Amino acid sequence: MELKFLSTSTDETINIAQNIGRYLKGGDVLTLNGELGAGKTHFTKGIALALEVKKVVNSPTFTIIKEYEGTLPLYHMDVYRLEEEEAEELGLEEYLEGEGICVIEWPEKIKDMLPDKRLEISINRINESNRSIQLIAYGERFNGLCKELQKNESISD
Repeated sequence: MELKFLSTSTDETINIAQNIGRYLKGGDVLTLNGELGAGKTHFTKGIALALEVKKVVNSPTFTIIKEYEGTLPLYHMDVYRLEEEEAEELGLEEYLEGEGICVIEWPEKIKDMLPDKRLEISINRINESNRSIQLIAYGERFNGLCKELQKNESISD
């Protein structure tokens, strides 16, 4: 299943993600696609709000993985600088198979490690403030999540 949203501001991107975050369960994997500055970290901030994370969420570009405590653990990954072998050495599979929520920026770098069941999110810049946010569900769990989101008319376009 596929869903699309239009965000007209950073706050709206965060709100869309926060609404999605309310439906997440332990073990869920979300992949974030988008160019630099598209809003991937702002999107992750929305997920963190839904999980009641108290720490400031920022980009894990140089640390690769940032862990946050909330109602569920949140693992925010930026794997842009990794090769697949390095990802295996870092133990990314343990995160992907764990009880937390994994949000992965630049997922194409570790595509062979990604689970079949995941929510793929693409954020595309339309102009300075507007973003197109597309969700593609892989697996029954995420198809159901998208159907629930679709019922909520306040975030769909």
